[in-house]
Amino acid sequence: MPMTRLRHLRLPVSAAVVATTMLAGCTVGPDYRGAPDVAGGAIHARSFVRAPANVVEPGPSPSRWWEALNDPQLNTLINQALKNNPDLHAAQARLRQSRAQLQQQRAAQAPTVSADAAALRMRSPDLSSLEGSSQQSSSSSQSTGQNAQTSGTSQGRGPLQFYTAGFDASWEIDIFGGTRRAIEAASAQAEAVDADLADTQVSLAAEVAQAYIDLRSEQQRLALANQSAALEQKTLDLIRQQRARGVVPDADVERQTTQVENTKATLIPLDEQITESLDQLAVLTGQAPGALDQQLSTPAPLPVLPTSVSVSDPAALLKQRPDIRAAERRLAASTAQIGQHEADLFPKVNLLGYIGTDAADPGHLMRKSAFTWLGAPYLQWDVLDFGRTRGQIRQAKAGREEAEANYTQTVLAALQDANNALSRYGHQRESVARLQTIEASADRSSTLMRQRYAAGASSLIDLLDTERLQFNAQQNLVQGNAQLIKDFVSLQKSLGLGWSSEQATTAQARE
Repeated sequence: MPMTRLRHLRLPVSAAVVATTMLAGCTVGPDYRGAPDVAGGAIHARSFVRAPANVVEPGPSPSRWWEALNDPQLNTLINQALKNNPDLHAAQARLRQSRAQLQQQRAAQAPTVSADAAALRMRSPDLSSLEGSSQQSSSSSQSTGQNAQTSGTSQGRGPLQFYTAGFDASWEIDIFGGTRRAIEAASAQAEAVDADLADTQVSLAAEVAQAYIDLRSEQQRLALANQSAALEQKTLDLIRQQRARGVVPDADVERQTTQVENTKATLIPLDEQITESLDQLAVLTGQAPGALDQQLSTPAPLPVLPTSVSVSDPAALLKQRPDIRAAERRLAASTAQIGQHEADLFPKVNLLGYIGTDAADPGHLMRKSAFTWLGAPYLQWDVLDFGRTRGQIRQAKAGREEAEANYTQTVLAALQDANNALSRYGHQRESVARLQTIEASADRSSTLMRQRYAAGASSLIDLLDTERLQFNAQQNLVQGNAQLIKDFVSLQKSLGLGWSSEQATTAQARE
């Protein structure tokens, strides 16, 4: 093409680039204005409606709440779980996937450039040899001349050679913001997956703590059952001696034997529960069942609760609970997806370009005359798609309504969870106080009854009933204390505590 014509083409092409660049600031679709206000009165209150008096105090709660229980073994187990648990590794992998998708969407804003090069070498057939047979009737002089000429032509024919190299580029101008909305949706989705990772940490820390509390409770109950069985066995031996002397009837021996066997029967399920708790803790920390048997088989006391529990206000719940943040981010992503599909209603403009060099000799590729280039805007518009795009828009709007409903449900469920956890914790504290009173009374009653029985002032039946009450009171107190600590754990989980940004940083480091 003559250079004069190329100059005339530069003006409309440049004008098209400027016009499309100016239009690129237009973004269709609704802008995200934030999550809706849910249960405004309850959210903005100073405290939770079910917070028990004299049990909790206002203030921020520590994220690593398990350290307040002053149990180094529990701290070690939770740290191991947060490092080695397979569910946590899967959540980190999902986070890396979402971030890779975000990177892919951002790359869509940039031009696509590809390089190509080719070398072509081709040899055509020698047609003079095919014409030789038809020329045999010619004169010898002419044949000689023609053969000489043909020979010269044949010797002069070489292979056809062609060399080319260049760059192709294409760039879709984001006139109506479809790409920007896609990036906005991918960014919000990545943040939602990040919150899912935090939610996995919250659940994992609570699950490890509850399994550990179950283990220590079962070990204490087993120790009490063994002590009770040993004491009852001594009583049985004494009664048998008395029966041999004819002091007590056979019925007393049978009653005490039944008592001993009933107590020993409680040892079997307790031992089974201890094994299950050990295996559960091993799996939660990313180890095979039995890996923690040597480490945790020795009985140890229950963790000690702090004297006071700090509980933040309901407004902080929206920031602390990862499931609420995940639901809010998914609401933002679904809002952006509406604009992403609405942009498909409008034309798309691509800028196409090529620059390269072509020559029959590789040494001529860098000559000025070998260079060629092409630049052109390309317009594409699905004028008639029979409602497919509008169907996608309606689907995206319905998805946003679903995401908004899910967010509302998540907030309400979180408020219910926190209030229920506070209520259970307060009531369990009262229950433990009563169990302590009962256990102390049962101990005193057992001591007095043994003295009376030794003096012959009470029957064996009275002694057995008193010992049974004492054993039940001790077991109930251990279970009550364990349940109180588990309610403390559930309270921390309901407040969304137990996560940190370190796991997200670890996931990013693996990318």
